[in-house]
Amino acid sequence: MTAESPEKLLTPVLSAFWDQPDAWTLDTYRRYEGYEGLRKALAMPPDDVIAYVKDAGLRGRGGAGFPTGMKWQFIPQGDGKPHYLVVNADESEPGTCKDIPLLFANPHSLIEGIVIACHAIRSDHAFIYLRGEVVPVLRRLHLAVREAYEAGYLGKDALGPGKDLELTVHAGAGAYICGEETALLDSLEGRRGQPRLRPPFPAVAGLYACPTVVNNVESIASVPALMNKGKEWFRSMGSEKSPGFTLYSLSGHVAGPGQYEAPLGITLRQLLDMSGGMRPGHRLKFWTPGGSSTPMLTEEHLDVPLDYEGVGEAGSMLGTKALQCFDETTCVVRAVTRWTEFYAHESCGKCTPCREGTYWLVQLLRDIEAGKATLSDIDKIDDIADNINGKSFCALGDGAASPIFSSLKYFREEYEQHVTGRGCPFDPAASTVWADDKTAHLEVNA
Repeated sequence: MTAESPEKLLTPVLSAFWDQPDAWTLDTYRRYEGYEGLRKALAMPPDDVIAYVKDAGLRGRGGAGFPTGMKWQFIPQGDGKPHYLVVNADESEPGTCKDIPLLFANPHSLIEGIVIACHAIRSDHAFIYLRGEVVPVLRRLHLAVREAYEAGYLGKDALGPGKDLELTVHAGAGAYICGEETALLDSLEGRRGQPRLRPPFPAVAGLYACPTVVNNVESIASVPALMNKGKEWFRSMGSEKSPGFTLYSLSGHVAGPGQYEAPLGITLRQLLDMSGGMRPGHRLKFWTPGGSSTPMLTEEHLDVPLDYEGVGEAGSMLGTKALQCFDETTCVVRAVTRWTEFYAHESCGKCTPCREGTYWLVQLLRDIEAGKATLSDIDKIDDIADNINGKSFCALGDGAASPIFSSLKYFREEYEQHVTGRGCPFDPAASTVWADDKTAHLEVNA
């Protein structure tokens, strides 16, 4: 990374023509080399496509950063069963807003990536599981799918003579838990969205008990450019272990919130420099590198490389690259309380640590925020979070515990100040993020 001209660090690929008229149409997509990557991929044997994506080093853009090509390779071949590709577009993580604008402005990048991935894993049916509330995106996605069918990229002989490909767009019902891949599969099958016990993993027994690949929108949408421009081009960006480009969602108390497409390894300081910094007259207090379920970081971490290894070494996770920035007017206790209310509300209730733990965290955090707690209650929320972390059925429990652990690590004195000062010392009116609407608390049932 160079220190000169921060804007030059941006690498618009997926977002290259979002501002163009009719950016979402097939004609516009073709003008920007659309479906060229597919042409090259279909000329290669499926196993060679998988090896190419593996060699490029593309990692999942939905949270954990698992190598995409390796996930495709796990699908057993010659088993006589149907193979499915499921795209997780149930974007629900607080602070995360990359997949929805991508689908709204450039849906064909996802469709082209789906066709390439289906060729690679020998699938003849793919699904897009979209968050149901985003109706404008749903309509635009349906339009793009119809265009792809009419152009022959989907449907009869889409993958070659006698190799048909169907693509189904499914609108979910707005449950955060359905962002977890096995809960998503249950929901897609018409069941209540709850995580499955693993093993068996989806690669062996996923949708309809058949081998299934579940990938994030951005992961699949990145494949066409990779195939078209080459793995060397892809590896020329980012770091050795985290190559390529990605979308960073900058939000909160910043002068220029929005989507910034840049190489993995850029820093928050560089992104703030090119976006105008924090709002005038204020400084950064804490931030999340990948949404509310990733441990928060502080001003001292401004120069941490925003790739999987760099953020991991700093004690957090890159997650969905949702960079929520909060200034000194924000009460940490209030922020963590609101996040925990969200997790308690969205818990599916299947496992006891998450179901009971998030409920009691909310009760104690509300008391701490209101100045009705004792100093021992601060240790109690730490203990409850420890009983959730790593012991819940899925990662929702871990996500709920992360803000507790990290906020106590960096801002324990602020918790104590709430208790000893009998209430929050911050003026809610000074913050543009957390309003003082005490009637808006989510109701959490025991």
